[in-house]
Amino acid sequence: MRPFSFERATTPAGAAAAAAERPDAKFIAGGTNLLDLMKLEIEAPAHLIDVGGLELDRIEDTDDGGLRIGALVSNTDLAADKRVRRDYGVLSRAILAGASGQLRNRATTGGNLLQRTRCPYFYDPNQPCNKRKPGSGCAAIAGYSRQLAAIGGSKACIATYPGDMAVALRVLDARVETVRPDGQARSIPLADFHRLPGDTPQVETALQPGELITAVTLPKPAGGRHFYHKVRDRASYAFALVSVAAIVNADGTGRVALGGIAPKPWHSEAADRELPRGARAVTTALLADANPTRDNAFKVTLAERTLGAVLAQARG
Repeated sequence: MRPFSFERATTPAGAAAAAAERPDAKFIAGGTNLLDLMKLEIEAPAHLIDVGGLELDRIEDTDDGGLRIGALVSNTDLAADKRVRRDYGVLSRAILAGASGQLRNRATTGGNLLQRTRCPYFYDPNQPCNKRKPGSGCAAIAGYSRQLAAIGGSKACIATYPGDMAVALRVLDARVETVRPDGQARSIPLADFHRLPGDTPQVETALQPGELITAVTLPKPAGGRHFYHKVRDRASYAFALVSVAAIVNADGTGRVALGGIAPKPWHSEAADRELPRGARAVTTALLADANPTRDNAFKVTLAERTLGAVLAQARG
């Protein structure tokens, strides 16, 4: 790990302003992903801004009947909150499907959204990777790509977004609240928060330099039955090959998002409209533009079958 300087922020706006003054700085809270990347020198910030002491650790009711989740709420506390378990069960189930108990105790809501891909070529500094070193190339495209994106990738990158929580937040139509270095607040739909790689895979979110996540907001409960099914290579502590977050109403309508298959949580309203027609109709619409590799073509079928299992459970 390379040497770095360190400071503790006292206000969200102050943290954002400090980060804007130091382009080589990173925010740190739980550090569950960033510290690993620093040890491997994939991330090498010269300055860390500790935001862990900011008062962003509460879950509050909103005036419109939803919830406002502070960016520093731990994954453990969020999954256990009685309002989340009762009204947003897909979120609680997705969090509990990810990581270990120890990691969930440290990981935060804001940091979870910013976790970086687990593409093996991203983690290997001996391999070219446009996400780690822009312009160097992508070893994954001609390499072993079983875990990587079957849709949404580009000629520059086929890495997947690794998280579970964000897939549930996508199906819930969450929004991300931030503060900019000038102190102005912003609210970003989660649908627009994570970016597709295009020609700039190193730019992974809609955050601007110095911008700090302060909260995630959920609309009022959507009702319906909530599901999160995650298919992985072993029973615990593994990232998804494919995951399905779904809210299914009694009449068969609802919403669906996929994880593990694209560079961001994958959702389309056109596919939601197909839900009463079954899993094949939904996945045909949702993955119409899929461009899988030889190694990961199975993910298209796996997504349909995983959704089929969810819908069978919903029918009871």
